[in-house]
Parts: sequence; structure tokens; C-alpha cells
Amino acid sequence: MNILVINSGSSSLKYQLFNMPEKAPICSGLVERIGIEGSFIKHTVYRNNEKYSIEQSGFIANHGEGLKQVLALLTEGEYAVIASPDDIAAVGHRVVHGGEHFAGATLITDEVKHQINKLFSLAPLHNPVNYKCIEVAEQTFVNAKQIAVFDTAFHQTIPEQAYRYAIPEWYYKEHGIRVYGFHGTSHKYVSEQANKWLNKVDTKIISIHLGNGCSITAIRNGKSIDTSMGFGPLSGLMMGTRSGDIDPSVIFHLMEHSGYTLEQLSTLVNKQSGLLGVGGSSDMRDIRKMVSEGNTAAILALKLYAYRIKKFIGAYTAILNGIDALVFTAGVGENDSNMREAVCSELNYLGIELDPAQNTAYIGELKEINKADSKVKILVIPTNEEYEIAHQCFELLN
Repeated sequence: MNILVINSGSSSLKYQLFNMPEKAPICSGLVERIGIEGSFIKHTVYRNNEKYSIEQSGFIANHGEGLKQVLALLTEGEYAVIASPDDIAAVGHRVVHGGEHFAGATLITDEVKHQINKLFSLAPLHNPVNYKCIEVAEQTFVNAKQIAVFDTAFHQTIPEQAYRYAIPEWYYKEHGIRVYGFHGTSHKYVSEQANKWLNKVDTKIISIHLGNGCSITAIRNGKSIDTSMGFGPLSGLMMGTRSGDIDPSVIFHLMEHSGYTLEQLSTLVNKQSGLLGVGGSSDMRDIRKMVSEGNTAAILALKLYAYRIKKFIGAYTAILNGIDALVFTAGVGENDSNMREAVCSELNYLGIELDPAQNTAYIGELKEINKADSKVKILVIPTNEEYEIAHQCFELLN
């Protein structure tokens, strides 16, 4: 069964085509800088254990135009992988926000689209784009099932005492003010891989997703019971450009005493903070380079970054009443051995003991990097959100 996965961001569109239940994709691609000068598409085909790529450049005005060009690459020329759109049985769409309505993969109907539309205000950079890609895909792959997989769905198992804020109930009932959580597809995928590795399902896992956006989730027996991102993707850990947790009094103070507008404050905490605000760059590789040159701001940025993660590990171990495995994933989590070491240092009281040699030897596949006698497994697991979306679509249809 051919399932095309579409993962759209505010100015990008990633895609992968799977012949399910095979895990390896037939092809993958990336449409970058949509609506911005310098637009391009990179399309990669996997054949006989080899990969072949083609790049196309030229202005792409919107996601609809980008998806039409993707269809041409899938069906035409040397790098074609299907004969026509009818070869696609289903299109799986990553949708960032599902509110309280969706707890799993969902066949898209007019009512589902209506609910996605109603949540535009909660995810203004993503849900409108996700919605547009659904509409274009419906017109492009006419005979395919359209399926939505929501970033928030995995966190729908969080109990009320964890998802409610300590404000009057009216704000929850009337405005939906609560913890929703994000990166759910990634946390679900890596926690399932961890359960297989541990060879049991009654587990206590802390999953740490460290990319440009960062989140940490407490998972008991395969279900999310708390997560660091909340109503929106700003709270919790320090990120590339987001501040993570900050005392709301800071916002009030800047508004009252420095005349900051709401827009300026949103820009400050979402786009000018985190690694960028403290260390001078949102890219961890740049921060590492500056640290090697003795840059004190970059050194502080790394200390703050690791410290925030350790605080959450302690808190989540408490609510789980123990921990079986600590999982690192996503760009920084998978590729920065120094950050993994910094996070795990001085956590031996929890039974978390990292093996430095195993840590630095990680090469891109699921790996155990704890000492042999560590009570807690420390795992590095490459996330695979596109496959997880395809898998959920396949299960829904079967």
C-alpha cells in the first residue's frame, strides 16, 4: 500500500512515500523557502540500496504550488516512482494542533477540516498551512484516503491534574486554556522503540526531543502523562530561539515599565531568546564552535540548556515514581554527545550513569549508551516522524 506522508511547516514541506508495511521509504523530499526568494526542491529516490537525488530551484509561491511540483517529480522523468496519482492509496498529513478533539490518526472529513480550521488561533503558523495542504492533496490525489495525524494526539492521555492550569475553570471551558503538548508523533515513536528494546510494555520512560524546538515527556506504559510544552510550543525547555519557561511577571514588568507591546514581547520570547538570545546563535553547532573559542556567553548558554533538561528529568522521575529509560532524540539529542554527557552528569542518584565511550561512539542507529551496571538505560533513538505517520495511517486503514 503506497502511503504519501506530508509534513508541512510555515515555509517548508517535507514528504516521504512508503510502500507499507515496509519501513524504508521509496523516496523522500524537501521543499524549502516557500514564498521566499531562493525556493528549491530536493527529491531523493532509493533504489537497490542506493540513493539518487535531483534538485530544482525557482520561486515557489505557496504550499499548493509546491505540492503540485512534488507530484510532477513523483510521476514524471528519470526519478519518477509512481505512474499516476491513483497509485497513492492514502496521504498522511501531519497536523500540529488537534485540540481535545483528536487522540489518534483520523480519516479527514468536512467535519474534521472544520475542527482543524477552528484551531487556527492556537497554531497560527502551522494549522492554516496544514489545512491548505489537505485541500490541495484532496484535489491532487482524488482517489486517495486523506488522513490527519496530530502532534497533540499522543498527549491526550495526560491526566487533568497535569493538563489544567491553576486559573479559574471558565478559561478552560470557554477558551480551551490547558496543556496540549507537542512533538507527540516523535515522542510516541521513540517510546515505542524503547519499549521494544527493553522488551516490556510496563515501562517508565522520559523522552527528550532536542531540535530547534525542544520538549521532554514522561511516559508510563506507553502513554504520555506529562510534557513540557503546554498551551503552545513556548514553555518548558530552552530552545533554539524560544525562551522556554519564564516567570510571567517578566512580561508584565516589560509592558508596564518599558512600554513593550504584545507583538514585541511575542517576538522576544519566541524568536530572540533561547540559544540565540543567550549564546548568540540558534544553531547548536555554532554555539559549540564559539565555546571552543572561549566565548563566555556561549558557555553559559550550554549550561542553561543542560540545567533546564536536568530539572525536568528530576521532576518527571518523581511523577513516574522511578525511571527505566532516558531517551535522547532529534537533531541535538541524536548528534551532540557533549550535551548528552552534560545532561546525564551527576544524576547517578537516580541510577542514570552514562558510559563516555559508548556515548561518543554513537553512529546514527538505536544505541544504549549507559554503563553496564547502570540501573537506568540511556538510549539514543533516531526519530522518524514520517514513518510513524505512515504507520498510523496503515493501522487505521487495516
